[in-house]
Amino acid sequence: MSAAPRGPAVELANLTATHQRHPAVHHVTARFAPGSLAAIVGPNGAGKTTLLRSIAGLHRVDEGRVVLSGSRARVALLPQQSGMDRSFPILCLDVVLQGLWSRLGAFRAAGGAERDRAQAALEAVGLGGFARRPVAAMSAGQFQRLLFARLLVQDADLILLDEPFNAVDARTAADLLAVLRRWHGEGRTVLAVLHDLDLVQREFPDCLLLAREAIACGPTAEVLSAANRLRARRMAEAWDEAAPACAA
Repeated sequence: MSAAPRGPAVELANLTATHQRHPAVHHVTARFAPGSLAAIVGPNGAGKTTLLRSIAGLHRVDEGRVVLSGSRARVALLPQQSGMDRSFPILCLDVVLQGLWSRLGAFRAAGGAERDRAQAALEAVGLGGFARRPVAAMSAGQFQRLLFARLLVQDADLILLDEPFNAVDARTAADLLAVLRRWHGEGRTVLAVLHDLDLVQREFPDCLLLAREAIACGPTAEVLSAANRLRARRMAEAWDEAAPACAA
C-alpha cells in the first residue's frame, strides 16, 4: 500500500514541443495524479523522450504548458544510457555525490554525512563495494544501478525515467524495478518511458499511450486496449517527418 502522496500531480495542457519546427509531441493533454506510478509508451519516434524532457524543463515547450502541483516539487531525470559518455575518468562514489549538487552547490565539498549517504545508496542498488571503482570499468547493468543510486540521493518528489531497463540483464531489471516500487510506496510520482508492454501491464497501474498525440491516458488496462494500440500504430505509419507544427 502506498503512503500519502508526496509527489506532485503532473498536468500536460495542450502541449506541443518541436525539433526545428517539426512537431515531436503535438497538442498533448494528459494528467498523472499525485503519487502515480505511470508508464509512457508508444511506437518508435512517438515523442516519448521529448515529452519526458519537456516535463523536466529541459526541452522548450512551443505551445501549451506543463503544470506540477506544488511549486517546490523536486524533479529528477534518468536519461537513456545510449546518450551518455562513460569514458570520463570519475569514480562511482563521485557520480552518486553529483545527486547532491543542488544542495551542496558548486563550491561546497561533500562531508562525511554526504559520503555516508552516497555509500548507503550504492549499497541499496547492489553496488556496496564499488565506491572507488572507475565508471569506465562498469558493465551496462552496473552503470544503470549507479545512476539509480544517484537518483536515490536526489530524494526527488517527481522521478522521470527514460527506458530504465533497456540493455540490462534480468536480475538488474528486477532489482531496479524494486526501487521503483519503493518510490511508489513512499508516495513519489514516477513516470517511466518503456517499450515492454507486458512489464507495463504487470507493474504500472497508469499509462499514457503516445503517438506524437495522446491516444489515451489513464488506467493501463483501458489505455492499452487493442483499439488504442491499433490507432497508435496507424498514426505512426502515417507520420510525415517533414510536416511543420500547426498554427492552431
